[in-house]
Amino acid sequence: MVTRYWTGHIPSMAYPPLKETIMLKGKTALITGSTSGIGKAIAERLAEEGCNIVLNGFGDPGEIDTLKRSIAAEHSVMVGYSSADLTRIPAIENMMAYVQNEFGGADILVNNAGMQHVSPIEAFPVDKWNLIIALNLSAAFHTIRLAMPGMKEKGWGRIIALTSASVKQPMPRHALSSIFRAGVHVALKHLVEEVSVHGVTVNAIAPATVITPTFAAYHNLERRVSEIPLKRPGTGDELGGTVAFLASNYAGFITGETIQFDGGMTRALF
Repeated sequence: MVTRYWTGHIPSMAYPPLKETIMLKGKTALITGSTSGIGKAIAERLAEEGCNIVLNGFGDPGEIDTLKRSIAAEHSVMVGYSSADLTRIPAIENMMAYVQNEFGGADILVNNAGMQHVSPIEAFPVDKWNLIIALNLSAAFHTIRLAMPGMKEKGWGRIIALTSASVKQPMPRHALSSIFRAGVHVALKHLVEEVSVHGVTVNAIAPATVITPTFAAYHNLERRVSEIPLKRPGTGDELGGTVAFLASNYAGFITGETIQFDGGMTRALF
């Protein structure tokens, strides 16, 4: 039996060998919600791969400045920061203009910022509903629409969204917060059809329990871990590595996918 392989022509300039482009040196990554927790871990991992980094989020100005200096010094990359409130469209537009002017635009956009409010539907506060729409759904739309022209012009881009395992695995009192994460899932699936021809990939990561100081403070970690087949939480390093993989040229043929980062909690039968 003869094994046959596809022999179509691949232009060498458009698809350079992976061994020459595995690192992300010189690329710029904007990670929303990255001054602490999961976003910070993602920023540090992408910097390790050579990315220039634009942080975004709230926090103590001194601590954020220390974080910027630390990442820049350790990895010899440029590090910027935007304090943009992602619930405000003008603030998002200013942030994206800053990335364009100072870094030449975002090659990698990681939509990580988000929040949830756990409540029965009849008690869900209207102000929380509006806030979560703005942060979990609308902010992703606005950052993508503003990053896309630059990615199309360069013929290369990575859009990576952090959603939630609760989209696939329903959880009591999480319904309304999960609606917006599900909206991002659906939007990304459709976006693939529009941007793939321009060399832009679009993927999502759906985390379950990832250990951060904030998570440990507000959740019953022991109970959550008992529901995970691997019997432990995920780590920021692991999640950051997953983002780095999707951003790399090793994942250049992966688009329109959602990686369930949940230790097997939402596993499907093969």
